[in-house]
Amino acid sequence: MAQARRKDLILELIQETGFATTDELVERFKVTPQTIRRDLNDLAQEKKVRRHHGGAGIDSSTVNTAYQARKIMDLEAKERIAQALVEMIPDGSSMFINIGTTTETIARALLGKRNLQVVTNNLHVASILSAKEDFHVIIAGGEVRHRDGGIVGEATRDFINQFKMDFGIIGISGIHEDGSLLDFDYREVRVAQSIIANSAQVLLAADHTKFGRNAMVRLGSITQAHHVFTDQQPPAPIKRLLSEHNVDLHIV
Repeated sequence: MAQARRKDLILELIQETGFATTDELVERFKVTPQTIRRDLNDLAQEKKVRRHHGGAGIDSSTVNTAYQARKIMDLEAKERIAQALVEMIPDGSSMFINIGTTTETIARALLGKRNLQVVTNNLHVASILSAKEDFHVIIAGGEVRHRDGGIVGEATRDFINQFKMDFGIIGISGIHEDGSLLDFDYREVRVAQSIIANSAQVLLAADHTKFGRNAMVRLGSITQAHHVFTDQQPPAPIKRLLSEHNVDLHIV
């Protein structure tokens, strides 16, 4: 198959599914991983896809990538971020944990801690953490999004506002170069804003693909975080913002 035709088919597949791994593309097109990586790099340079570790996806400012695809995107980076972040969490701490596959990875890393008090609007996080008998896990009330187990809405925000916690662990869909934190669902954003307002320390977890990624709803600013955990150096304007506002940057 000619490279141009294969690239067209790869792009069609990624547009349909939101994300495709290198392995599945190798299997589908019966070519080497090096060939697929070259095709994906070409498509990324043409700004038709966004490159991720192990594959590529499509950026949209209005619709997030499918949950099952996000679970495997940049998983190694998410796991490194999770391990670094949980080192800051003392046993016996209280915390909010919001919606996202990154925060679900953090929840699994938290299983090594003891006597945590957790309030979450993420059904998957609640399921992971409820395995520990010494954890006290509270699920926020509200509407459950069937696509990802997130709980959102006015009732969820009101529930969050009843608590003051040691930590707010936040994942995000995108970070603009001006430092704006961006997401896709304004109801989710309202809940995350309440988490930030009611946390003594805000821990933001974002792998490098979130920098420059677009989404249509502004949650707040990266300068509202006390600590930012990522896997690569952020863009220079972001680093300046963090330095100017005394936000600790952790690169893992």
